[in-house]
Amino acid sequence: MRTTNAARLLAAGAALTALTLLAGCGGGDGGGGAHRADEPAVSKAAVPPPPVKPQQARTLPGMPPVLDPADLYAADRPGRLSPVVKDFPSLVYVPNTNSDTVSVIDPRTYRIVRTLKVGRQPQHVVPSWDLKTLWVNNDRGNSLTPIDPRTGEAGKPVAVHDPYNLYFTPDGKYAVVMASMDRQLVFRDAHTMKTVKAVPVTCFGVNHADFSADGRYFVVSCEFSGELLKVDTAAMKVVAHQKLPLRGAMPQDVKISPDGKLFYIADMAANGMWILNGDTFAKPTFLATGKGAHGLYVSRDSRVMYISNRGEGTISLYDFARHRLTGKWSLPGGGSPDMGGVSADGKVLWLSGRYNSEVYALDTGTGRLLARIKVGSGPHGLAVYPQPGRYSLGHTGIFR
Repeated sequence: MRTTNAARLLAAGAALTALTLLAGCGGGDGGGGAHRADEPAVSKAAVPPPPVKPQQARTLPGMPPVLDPADLYAADRPGRLSPVVKDFPSLVYVPNTNSDTVSVIDPRTYRIVRTLKVGRQPQHVVPSWDLKTLWVNNDRGNSLTPIDPRTGEAGKPVAVHDPYNLYFTPDGKYAVVMASMDRQLVFRDAHTMKTVKAVPVTCFGVNHADFSADGRYFVVSCEFSGELLKVDTAAMKVVAHQKLPLRGAMPQDVKISPDGKLFYIADMAANGMWILNGDTFAKPTFLATGKGAHGLYVSRDSRVMYISNRGEGTISLYDFARHRLTGKWSLPGGGSPDMGGVSADGKVLWLSGRYNSEVYALDTGTGRLLARIKVGSGPHGLAVYPQPGRYSLGHTGIFR
C-alpha cells in the first residue's frame, strides 16, 4: 500500500476509537510464543495426492476440477510441484519498491544471488496462471517485467497501466490488474496482457483479492475507502459492494478458507481481520490479531493461517478448524513483516520487512527467526517460487 506514515497514523487513531465499539464482533487468544504441543503444526512430510472428486456444480467453465471441496488448498501439499515447475531453482524474489529492483535470494544460503533492475515502484512479484512466468508489477512504471523462473533473469517489460497488483481468473483466460489509482479492475488476456475489459469501480484503492470455491466470483479489498467489492468473474462486473463497519478501515490481503465458506480480509487500521461470508456478502465479523494486520498465508497442511502484523513486528496464528488465534510470534528486535509466502516444503515462512529494508525467514514449526536478510528499500510483495499447486490465481502466490 502507498499511504504516508502520517496518513497511516491518522487512520489507526480513528480505528482505535471505533474498535471499542466492535469488541463484541469477534475475539481470540492472541497468545504469545510459538506452537504448544497441542496446537496445529505445519506438515513436515509430503501428503499423498487426494483423489480427484467430481467437479462441483456450476463452477466457472474452463476452471480445473476442484481436487477436494473440503480443502481448496489440497493441491498445495509439501513437495507436490507441478511438472511445469519441478526443475525450476528454488528462489525468493523480493520487489524493492523504493529501489526499483528485485532482490533474488537463495533460500538455502539466505544470500542474495542476483539483483534485477526493473521499472519504477515494483509492488509485487506474481506467478502466472500457467506457472511459467513471474510478473513484476511496476506500479508507477506502468509496466510488467517478466522473469523467467528457469533462469531467474528478467525479460522485456510489457506496457500495462497502473499495475498495483495482479490476479488470474481460475479458468486461466484473463489477468486481472488492480489498477488502484485508475480506480479500475482491468481484465487482460492472460498471455499477451492486451486489455479485454476495463471495469470502473466507485471505491478507492483496489488492492487485493481472492476467488470463491467455484471461481464464479471474487472479493476485492479497497484500502483507501474501507470497502469490499464482489465481482462476477465471467460477466466481469461488480455485483455488490459494502463499506466496512469501521471508520478509517484499510483492508489489505484477502484469503478464502480451506472449505470455501469464508473470506478473511486483513485490515491494517483495524489491527485485525474481517471474516466474511462471500456468498451472502453480509456484514462481516471482526477478529483482532495485532497492530497493522497486513498479509495472510495458509500453511501447507491447510490447518493454520499466518497473519503478518506489520505495525508491531509479529505474526499471529489462526486455526481454521477452531476459528480462533492460537499463538503469536515476535520478531527479535522488532520489524515490519508485510507480504510473502511459505516454502515449498512448508517449513519456512518468508516475509518482506517493508520499512526495514530486510526479509525475514521464520521456522513454521516454532516461529524461530532463521534469517534476517538486508535487501533494497521498501521490500513489498515477496514471492517464494516455485510452490506446490496446479495453477496460480496471482498475487504473491495463491495456488490451487
